[in-house]
Amino acid sequence: MQVLVDSSVWIDYFRGNGNTDKLDFLIDENILAVNDLILAELVPFLKMKRQQKLITLLNSVVKLELNIIWDQITELQYQCLKEGINGVGIPDLIIAQNAIQNRYDLYSLDKHFELMKNVFKLTLIK
Repeated sequence: MQVLVDSSVWIDYFRGNGNTDKLDFLIDENILAVNDLILAELVPFLKMKRQQKLITLLNSVVKLELNIIWDQITELQYQCLKEGINGVGIPDLIIAQNAIQNRYDLYSLDKHFELMKNVFKLTLIK
């Protein structure tokens, strides 16, 4: 099992909220990854808070290459809308596509992913 960890989980983790055990396990087992989109969501805030140690740590995590196939993103959005799943942003679709392409499970606290998992082959960590 390899897991792409979404920014929602990292933010919750940095705040010390209730999901720290799961992420600690993924870190200890070295089975997690991020991508540039996730880092772009996290790093600016960490820079503002002068958290260079956390930035260095995040940059040392396995980074999945983003290979955005826009026709597939369009199709994913179409499938969501067809199933009544509205308001899914393009960044979430890119993260889902990235996990699917690399055959990674996705760990996210974002409710959109819970809805999307039934529309296409997206495996979520709970």
